[in-house]
Amino acid sequence: MFSPPGMGYDRAITIFSPDGRLFQVEYALEAVRRGWTALGIRCTDGVVLAVEKKKISPLIDSSSMEKILKIDDHVGATFAGLSSDARILIEKARQEAQINRMLYDEIIDVEVLTKKVSEVKQIYTQHAGVRPFGVALLIAGIDKNGARLFMTEPSGAYAGYFAVAIGAGSQSVTEFFEKNYQQDISVEDAITLALKALATVVEGGLDPSRIELAILRSKTGKFENLPPADLQEYIAKLKAA
Repeated sequence: MFSPPGMGYDRAITIFSPDGRLFQVEYALEAVRRGWTALGIRCTDGVVLAVEKKKISPLIDSSSMEKILKIDDHVGATFAGLSSDARILIEKARQEAQINRMLYDEIIDVEVLTKKVSEVKQIYTQHAGVRPFGVALLIAGIDKNGARLFMTEPSGAYAGYFAVAIGAGSQSVTEFFEKNYQQDISVEDAITLALKALATVVEGGLDPSRIELAILRSKTGKFENLPPADLQEYIAKLKAA
């Protein structure tokens, strides 16, 4: 049966539209754009990850909603988009990190890890009967090349960044970074910069219950979530400035 022009191009991931677009991938990107705002900042002495947390219901225990997750001792990730998709990809990243330790007795290179996750994403843009992952990941870590920060798209494309934002508030945060980010920034200053950037998009103002933040310092090479008490101190200093 003849289908009118423009019909059916968004029903299967294997069908290109006449202008070379994969609509299913574009729909996955829309899921990312509607996600909670997440950002990453690469510093001279480490990397900072920060994310907005919205309390969907007063009955939800917000401590159970992790938005920044540890992949290995030296690498962590945050995301925007479908959290269920993110969970699968982060579990895959953890497996790859452990396989690298067992095979080579060393930590995995952050870009190699990013590439392996991106390969999984790209495979899901090729085959019928599947859909793309509706999530973008920010992967940050410390390896032999120093502090690293990468963003992976639903299509499987990835790139390294000095500062990057994803999610609903990404445009505002990106504009803020373009005006205020400097490559010689320290971790301490990057924490303040991250909070200022999130302040432009977080509803109700900055509060430890609405924000999650993690640090990877080059000196230790370790991933660490910033405790709420420490986060409160940084927010108080920012408000007092």
